[in-house]
Amino acid sequence: MSPVADPSCTQNGSYSSAAVSVIKCVEAVTAAKMESNADDADDILKLLDTTRPIKVDRPRSIGERSFNELSAALSPRHYRNYDNSSRVDHLDYVYSPGRWSGFNSPRSMSTHFESNPIVAEAWESLRRSLVYYRGEAVGTIAALDHSEEQVNYDQVFVRDFVPSGLAFLMNGEYEIVKNFLLKTLHFQSWEKTVDHFKLGEGVMPASFKVIHKPEKNIETLIADFGETAIGRVAPVDSGFWWIILLRAYTKSTGDSSLAEMPACQRGIRLILSLCLSEGFDTFPTLLCADGCSMIDRRMGVYGYPIEIQALFFMALRCALTLLKQDSEGKEFVERIVKRLHALSYHMRSYFWLDLKQLNDIYRFKTEEYSHTAVNKFNVMPDSLPDWVFDFMPCRGGYFVGNVSPAKMDFRWFCLGNCIAILSSLATPEQAAAIMDLIEARWDELVGEMPLKICYPAMEGIEWRIVTGCDPKNTRWSYHNGGSWPVLLWMLTAACIKSGRPQIARRALELAESRLGKDHWPEYYDGRQGRYVGKQARKYQTWSIAGYLVAKMMLEDPSHLGMVSLEEDKLMKPLMKRSTSWTC
Repeated sequence: MSPVADPSCTQNGSYSSAAVSVIKCVEAVTAAKMESNADDADDILKLLDTTRPIKVDRPRSIGERSFNELSAALSPRHYRNYDNSSRVDHLDYVYSPGRWSGFNSPRSMSTHFESNPIVAEAWESLRRSLVYYRGEAVGTIAALDHSEEQVNYDQVFVRDFVPSGLAFLMNGEYEIVKNFLLKTLHFQSWEKTVDHFKLGEGVMPASFKVIHKPEKNIETLIADFGETAIGRVAPVDSGFWWIILLRAYTKSTGDSSLAEMPACQRGIRLILSLCLSEGFDTFPTLLCADGCSMIDRRMGVYGYPIEIQALFFMALRCALTLLKQDSEGKEFVERIVKRLHALSYHMRSYFWLDLKQLNDIYRFKTEEYSHTAVNKFNVMPDSLPDWVFDFMPCRGGYFVGNVSPAKMDFRWFCLGNCIAILSSLATPEQAAAIMDLIEARWDELVGEMPLKICYPAMEGIEWRIVTGCDPKNTRWSYHNGGSWPVLLWMLTAACIKSGRPQIARRALELAESRLGKDHWPEYYDGRQGRYVGKQARKYQTWSIAGYLVAKMMLEDPSHLGMVSLEEDKLMKPLMKRSTSWTC
């Protein structure tokens, strides 16, 4: 407490002689320092002005007018300023609560956070994962587990950074996310070839790495577009996540100047050009190879996987709010709107499964011709797996994993269904049905550690044929029915949007009871998610960030606006069957 504020320094409203002496000394020193460092003060003020978020008033785009984002009422954010001289390489970083702790920021003054040691540990681990390039933080590495061979876990993955980026945005640390967005955009302009074949110009990297050469005092960047990935598959989801994170940055900061940069506008258009190009497809969904997304190994998701379709839908809607209304932007807006209408109808009509639709498929006739066909994809009723009849509750439903000619993958995929809710690909009725399913099948989908990446696991002859005997994707492990803590942030956001935050709280309590003790594993194994994954890395960054985002979102639901889009009434089709059956 200062002498001025201390009651012991006053006597009947006047200061004691000792207090007066101290105050005069402080004023004299301060005046001298201000006079001698006037130029430095001016420089600091200029720096503060340049780093403060800029509120740009501009005509709302067609996407904003049509979709009325949930986060429009978010309070303004304020930048935090860091001393550049205090930045060090992430490998040598020493945690300092006074400088780095999220608790000290205006966005994190929560008594519950302060009293929970696992939150402090999570923030410390997230800070240690930061990667620097030329003195600036540009991302977070995949994992900090030095007990295992690094392979590619020391790289910055685009999809992995998304929860880290959201955590930093929620904590008012915008510069890290801005640097990441610009750096990955820079890689998009690189010429990309795999075995002499040139990839599309708009492809974004799966990951990148900073190479330090201290002997030459230089730092270089290398990016992976799939040429070194398992299976040599380019990441379809990277571009979608980049657009989604750019919108989250714009919403969080209130600063549209980054998105309106010519380079960012071009980057958005290049990504969209890859997806909106005309071809032989008769469906509005995107045809993809196995291994092109979070499930980056052979798992039978080739075709039209729900994860990619939901991310595609959300990226298109985010792009509507980001594209400028110039000649090039308007052309893309028209193409996006047409695709969104077709995509929403297709997904809501053919990917949706509830008890009534399951019964309809069970009774399907096959080999139907003409426009009056009910079984449009010629799905064979005998292909219905036995487990789905017991899995489907009387009340509830979900988007199935894949739909294509004579093929319907009935597996539950968490990421696709959560993104469907956040993007409003799912109608409010369908979103409620997905929440009903999670509650009804809690033991199967959540168990002892949230959250199953897919359900159920493949085993036996099916596992041999579909995965090619993949030793990492054995039953109830890794992508094959493993439990992934990172999915907690998506579940939490979907629960809040659906008005069911109690589901998220219950899942968060489960995660909190184990994550810190188990050193933040990448995934868990077993039907109930009871065991740390047999090849899971410890201190997995997106497990840490996913927990923090879920925690902060429950503490302050206004954060939801960064990753949520309201339903567009104009795109809501007339549903000719029930979206959720009630017994």
